[in-house]
Amino acid sequence: MKIQISNRLAGLAGYAFAEVDNEVAKLRKAGITPIDFGVGDPKEATPQAVRSAIKKAVDKRKSSGYPSYTGTDEFRREIARWNKKRFGVSLNYEREITSTIGAKEAVFNFPEAFINPGDYAIMPNPGYPPYDRGTLFAEGKPYFVPLLKENNFLMDLGSIPREIAKKSKILWINYPNNPTGAVAPEEFFKEAIDFGHDNGMIVASDECYTEIYFGKKPHSILEFSKEGVVAVNSLSKRSAMTGYRVGWVAGDENIVAAFRKLKTNIDSGTATFVQDAAIAALRDEKHVEKMRSEYKQKRDILVDALVSVGLEDCSPEATLYLWQKTPKNMDSVAFAKRLLQKDIAVVVTPGEWVSTNFNGINPGRNYIRFAFVPTLEETRKAAERIKRHLK
Repeated sequence: MKIQISNRLAGLAGYAFAEVDNEVAKLRKAGITPIDFGVGDPKEATPQAVRSAIKKAVDKRKSSGYPSYTGTDEFRREIARWNKKRFGVSLNYEREITSTIGAKEAVFNFPEAFINPGDYAIMPNPGYPPYDRGTLFAEGKPYFVPLLKENNFLMDLGSIPREIAKKSKILWINYPNNPTGAVAPEEFFKEAIDFGHDNGMIVASDECYTEIYFGKKPHSILEFSKEGVVAVNSLSKRSAMTGYRVGWVAGDENIVAAFRKLKTNIDSGTATFVQDAAIAALRDEKHVEKMRSEYKQKRDILVDALVSVGLEDCSPEATLYLWQKTPKNMDSVAFAKRLLQKDIAVVVTPGEWVSTNFNGINPGRNYIRFAFVPTLEETRKAAERIKRHLK
């Protein structure tokens, strides 16, 4: 029997980070142990407080059955408490917060609640692949706004054609930004909110990196408005909990209600014992401070090595990523392949893999992305290889 996949699935390119995994596998088969800066999956242990909490919670929840679709009251109260303490934002835990199975699930599924066939969603380029993949699966059309150095990697909302804006249902923004590491000033959030209000579209702010910063604390969009606005957040990067799959969407209660209605038809909620672990994570800031310090050390080690061989200083303000400009006359794929050669054996993500050719522009063509996930010792080793062999 011949199996025929859907046109939507057939039309998708390979998931970028799966391609990175394939390159790592090739090196290993050749007997080379690479240092992998490719995928943003922290290698550090999940904090002890979180691990202890989930061990207790498994027994506590031994007869819990299906979890709540929206999250336990305790978890949503803790999210509200954390947002109040961190951003000064007051949230009603019953109406303005819903739990998610991590951020990827939320981002991918979100368009299904609001987009009809032919509607647009506006998003950054480069950007997190589920922004456009979720739009396509909802039968919408992605409109990409390039993130360029000359704009401080902020989305130029004024460049969006009026006819596109009027046909758009969602504006995705992401600051601190993956992959550029840029942090948005409060003026940008206010502009994005006004843009959404003027055009009748939801502003969805991906805020998964707000706690990984090296200078001033980044803002949440919810500090400036909740009307027509939601923030997506996760504990994957903040607390090294990528495997736990827990996060939330918060903001405008009408948007949250619609998203909840969608999710009750898609999944059965986040496991209650995982939510208990997430509560423990949100109550502890010491491990976050420690991780920020370690990420900064890794950033500084790598930047020093790259600058020492003549590359541009591209130090990020935040996130666990370095969006590094490639050498002159070398695009991202060529430079990534050079770093993969056995004398350096460093895995990075070519910028072209996380960017889209749109309106004749691929903003990732001359960049590569390092994710600060190897250990400090591995980062130092990679830096030494770069200094010794990258001339």
